[in-house]
Amino acid sequence: MSTKSFTVEQIISMLREAEVALGQGQTVKDICRKLGITDPTYYRWRQMYGGLKLDQAKRLKELERENARLKRAVADLTLDKLILKEAAEGNY
Repeated sequence: MSTKSFTVEQIISMLREAEVALGQGQTVKDICRKLGITDPTYYRWRQMYGGLKLDQAKRLKELERENARLKRAVADLTLDKLILKEAAEGNY
């Protein structure tokens, strides 16, 4: 089975469709079948993006990317610091 990747915009529109369908009395299984996703995917998306507007979701993704970049920078600097400390002690 191949996996599909959806953009944040697509996910939010699917969640809005699902909310409307739930309001009309459809079950989650029927909605997921119609959207072409699994139940756990629906619940995971609802937990992550439920209640977010499109601009908020974009900002969230930007912040996640920036956070990952900063974590890599901290890891690199920590490694450099350890190397310099080891060299200063003469344990090379």
